[in-house]
Amino acid sequence: MKKQIILLCALALLLLPLSLSAKPFGKVGTVGMQFLKLGVDARAIGMGEAYTAVSDDISSVYWNPAGLAPSFQNQVFFSHTNWPADIMQEFAAATYTTGVSTFAVFGTVLHMDDMEVTDEDTFGHTGEYFTNSNVALGVNYAQQFTDKFSAGIGVKYLRENLFEYDVNSYAFDLGSMYNTGWNNIKIGMALKNFGPDFRYRVDNDGDGKIDEDPFDLFDNDGDGLIDEDGPELESKIPMHFSLGVSGDIMRHDNTYWIASLQLDNVIDRQETWNLGTEYKMGNIFFRAGYQFGYDEASYSAGAGWQIPTSLGIFNIDYAYTDMGYLTESMLKSAHRVSLKMRY
Repeated sequence: MKKQIILLCALALLLLPLSLSAKPFGKVGTVGMQFLKLGVDARAIGMGEAYTAVSDDISSVYWNPAGLAPSFQNQVFFSHTNWPADIMQEFAAATYTTGVSTFAVFGTVLHMDDMEVTDEDTFGHTGEYFTNSNVALGVNYAQQFTDKFSAGIGVKYLRENLFEYDVNSYAFDLGSMYNTGWNNIKIGMALKNFGPDFRYRVDNDGDGKIDEDPFDLFDNDGDGLIDEDGPELESKIPMHFSLGVSGDIMRHDNTYWIASLQLDNVIDRQETWNLGTEYKMGNIFFRAGYQFGYDEASYSAGAGWQIPTSLGIFNIDYAYTDMGYLTESMLKSAHRVSLKMRY
């Protein structure tokens, strides 16, 4: 059974790049559920999101499910992100491990303050307000099959809400991790957000019905009206394949220096590359990363502090991401804070 699972994971991850190249998408703005692209965990972000092959803690529920195993301690995780335009993101997760197998649950929400509804004729406030939110709830399972290979899988429920419109969907994540055993060099692969297309169902004429007449100038439902609520176009979710390699530059006693390189392929953009590094000195961490292949390359940086206590080991991390012309100043760029506890 274990060999079959390993073979299935390997085939899925090896065939994915072929499927993406066989059906090029590369259309900016044509994929929904964009919040699924927003990375979590200040440690990973500080390393430029080059984390698929580094994943070795609870934040693996987002980056690579295989990184949840092996684990010999239960963990909890909280993360908060301040985005430009007063948009915020919260993420929380918890794990239970047997040492070989690990189960995880997680939830994330992207939210914003209420905004005014504006009349299209007068451009004035109507007195109404609206908001937008995105939610993902999921479970992951990971197992260490050998001392060098682990794999994981996850499923998540997705919801996107805008004003009075909403849509629900689901997706799967799949990951693998192989440690060569030399200089801690690891190869990680992850397929995230593999799921069906979705579409909004909108009642434009307010009669309580949807998709009544397609745009063919015929009264298909026989009510004397035509083209009332044509079917909305389907949208894809941002399926994402990552291939990364990481390893030690230096490691001894309570100090190490690691580096990671990662290739990302998302269906609505060109391939991108992430480069990251982390230096640990005692209980202090310093991180830096660079992302290129985007319209505008960006850098990130961060730091962390590990605090052993009688309750468990706490990690407090911070990361800053440069967002270029999207922000007015450094203070209004993306800032992340995360807290992890192992016990």
